[in-house]
Amino acid sequence: MTTHFITAEIDLKETPAKFQQEIESQLEKEGKPLRWAVTQVDKEKQTATVEAIVTRES
Repeated sequence: MTTHFITAEIDLKETPAKFQQEIESQLEKEGKPLRWAVTQVDKEKQTATVEAIVTRES
């Protein structure tokens, strides 16, 4: 099992509950999320940058 640092750009037009689901869905495409954080918000584009640590099977 290996860990990886990833970033993802998420659309902010969703409701707060759907926003969290969207983040988790995007991260699961890369592996199993250990932790994540919203690190930047772009009000013009209506997007948020999420940084995460995920694990993947070797």
